[in-house]
Amino acid sequence: MRRSRYLGAALAIVVAGTANGARAQSEIKIGEINSYSLLPAFTEPYRKGWQLAVEEINAAGGIGGKKLVVISKDDGGKPADAQTAANELVSSENVAMLAGTFLSNIGLAVSDFANQKKVFFLAAEPLTDAITWSKGNRYTFRLRPSNYMQAAMLVEAAAKLPAKRWATIAPNYEYGQSAVSVFKKLMSEKRPDIQWVDEQWPPFGKIDAGPVVQALAAANPEAILNVTFGADLVKFVREGNTRGLFKDRAVVSFLTGEPEYLDPLKDETPEGWIVTGYPWYSIKTPEHDAFLKSYQAKYNDYPRLGSIVGYETIKSAAAILTKAGSTDPDKLIAAAEGLAVPSPFGEITFRKIDHQSTLGAFVGKTALKDGKGVMVDSVYQKGSDFLPNDAEIEKMRPKD
Repeated sequence: MRRSRYLGAALAIVVAGTANGARAQSEIKIGEINSYSLLPAFTEPYRKGWQLAVEEINAAGGIGGKKLVVISKDDGGKPADAQTAANELVSSENVAMLAGTFLSNIGLAVSDFANQKKVFFLAAEPLTDAITWSKGNRYTFRLRPSNYMQAAMLVEAAAKLPAKRWATIAPNYEYGQSAVSVFKKLMSEKRPDIQWVDEQWPPFGKIDAGPVVQALAAANPEAILNVTFGADLVKFVREGNTRGLFKDRAVVSFLTGEPEYLDPLKDETPEGWIVTGYPWYSIKTPEHDAFLKSYQAKYNDYPRLGSIVGYETIKSAAAILTKAGSTDPDKLIAAAEGLAVPSPFGEITFRKIDHQSTLGAFVGKTALKDGKGVMVDSVYQKGSDFLPNDAEIEKMRPKD
């Protein structure tokens, strides 16, 4: 009796192991990391976007007949936690690739991990130029248009302003520093007559808006570059409105036209700012119409830019895995370099030279409509039109 129990238990273990092995062979796993608890305004729509993509991919047969599974972890906005999550996903979950991240310093931390461990990494959101240029590596690709690309788009409009005295405000970490640096460089090249009269560097997520607005006003600029977003943006705008900072001053602003940042401003939205963003309500293309219909059918809600980023990150990852026909990192890299994929904004390409996608952004102006902030006069700018030439990129990017 005892022997038969032992045999039965052993057989159960073998059967369970066989079932687990069969399940592992019938699915492909992507490890996804993001700052869900720190930045829910962006990351919750982002999660909805990638979940919709997973659903569509598996409904269409998965990856070469294998089910796509995304295993997601929260980095809490801490680079060390993101690297720990990446290590767990690779060593314990045996994911085929890593994807995601939001904050630029976290994207760089995961990119460094990917390079050291030779794991493919598709960075979704981090915007610092370093991730594909000065600190780029063969294992890291990026979806969103970088700071350089968005700055170049904004400079095209900003250079036409008569303003000569400019001030800047940006969060004091990698993203804000990178955005200000590249905007100033590109703007000064187009307009050597301008002066930079003040810089404000509030800590990310902890802006003391009163003194910041007071300091900007004291510098008496004719125009302001704003790089704050999220709760910092709301506080900055509220204090700026109260103190009249924006009256008769031009403002050029990264990201402010994205619904996740524009919506919380409500009727406090300042009008006439030149911004990058996502006017989902005015985009009339077959690709976007199809995405919008699917998203609204699933969630009964309108998309934010995070929705687009999450959706396209996993769609692009699936296209890379499908073309590679393998989970081998070198084959994934070969498949991704030069790969063209569809997106809700039209076809994009992951460039071979720097692993940057050509996804673009919308540039327009802020306005108030029915007590709510919107983007008007928006134009889609293709990412491929706002990148340095190959020779410049080769100078910036380290040799693999």
